[in-house]
Amino acid sequence: MSSLYIDGQWQDGAGDAFDSVDPATGKVIWTGKAASVADVDRAFAAAHAAFDSWARMPLSERLKPVMRFKELALAAKEDLGALIASETGKQLWDATGEGGAIAGKVDISIASYEDRTGTSSRDVAFGHANLQHRPHGVMAILGPYNYPAHLPNGQILPSLIAGNTVVFKPSEQTPAVGEALIKLYAEAGFPKGVVNMVQGARETGGALINNPHVDGVLFTGSPQTGAYIHKHFGGRPEVVLALEMGGNNPLIVWDASDAAAAASQIAQSAYITSGQRCTCARRVIVPTGKKGDVIVAALTAFIDRITVGAWTDETPATMGPLVSTDIAAQVVGKAKALVDAGATVLRETQITPRGDAFVSPGLYDVTGIAVPDEEIFGPVLQLIRVDDWDAAIAAANNTRFGLAAGLLSDNAALWDDFRARIRAGVVNFNRPTTGAASFLPFGGPGASGNHNPGAYYAADFCAWPMASQVAPALETLPMQGLKS
Repeated sequence: MSSLYIDGQWQDGAGDAFDSVDPATGKVIWTGKAASVADVDRAFAAAHAAFDSWARMPLSERLKPVMRFKELALAAKEDLGALIASETGKQLWDATGEGGAIAGKVDISIASYEDRTGTSSRDVAFGHANLQHRPHGVMAILGPYNYPAHLPNGQILPSLIAGNTVVFKPSEQTPAVGEALIKLYAEAGFPKGVVNMVQGARETGGALINNPHVDGVLFTGSPQTGAYIHKHFGGRPEVVLALEMGGNNPLIVWDASDAAAAASQIAQSAYITSGQRCTCARRVIVPTGKKGDVIVAALTAFIDRITVGAWTDETPATMGPLVSTDIAAQVVGKAKALVDAGATVLRETQITPRGDAFVSPGLYDVTGIAVPDEEIFGPVLQLIRVDDWDAAIAAANNTRFGLAAGLLSDNAALWDDFRARIRAGVVNFNRPTTGAASFLPFGGPGASGNHNPGAYYAADFCAWPMASQVAPALETLPMQGLKS
């Protein structure tokens, strides 16, 4: 099958063939060929050639195919949701929600562009001082596997609305969803070369960031890959980078009288989407003594009610498999490493009898032991007990990351203090850490990114400001010290 979309044409890649499988069944659902370096170069050449006319097109004209895309995405949301479930292993209710978010991103992206990077004019003594925004050029977009349609779409749309052209590489774990997304863009009527897609893994990604026509790299994925991209472009400030790299997110539970309610929010924070959301809680911090014991008892009881199953099961499960057997094995290995470091197993993350990609939700008490400050991208939650509120804040901030954090408490005064002291960009009170809104920025300080938050603020890294002083006519200006 033709797996690349370059200059308005579907075509075969010249690289190695690879498959994508449903992690719940092991069934192959997509087969294609990766892009070679030459394929990637052709995609960038097409995007570079299309940029000038697309960027100069009036916004009203650029929005015509964007609005057509919205119509197509609305019509395709059920089918797209089923494909997302099949390729990622997500439960159908979870995947359908992602499918429905694709069309909704259009209006938000338009509003964001006008709000964050629109135009303005102010009268001054000589005429006008104007502000407008200009696109960067060709944006390389590297998508993740956990939200293989929603997250890259949230970068493709703002890029196109601003007047950029795009070369998109889906995750090698989710090529089918990436292809389905770009088919909607292809049908929407964008000019040739404005939207391009190449498939492949690390080698293809390397070709993207090495292409001389790249003007921006928008990446969502692991901290290791994001750091590599950042280092790769060291000394090249002309290339805009927007890196979203997850976090080692803390959730504090303090002065919460309803232990059952707290347990439900902790579980939703840690285990929704099988722990494969970048805002999932990775560390839960509770008081030492009886108050903490009550919370832990409620949490372990809640964990025991979590079901693990396939998206096709007649009865929906709480969690599906991880995206692949390899990643499931990695997650289980990292959980085992916590035990090797001295953690106490309260609930074990292990491969279940259902299949090699299915893992059980885990809870590990790591109080007082040294564990790596890393994101375990799966259903693994670390428990930390502390003696007082200040120690809870210190434990929460004891990470190089800063994406998400949360507080569960009956005490609103603690929330005010928490918000003033916590170092994270997505910060919730009595809500799961995974709660985020598209009309707000998404990102955080530290190793979670490079201070270019996405979602509503994606418009900021898709255009640059141009300031102008404009006079209606040429006039002679006075200048001090001239000879008479």
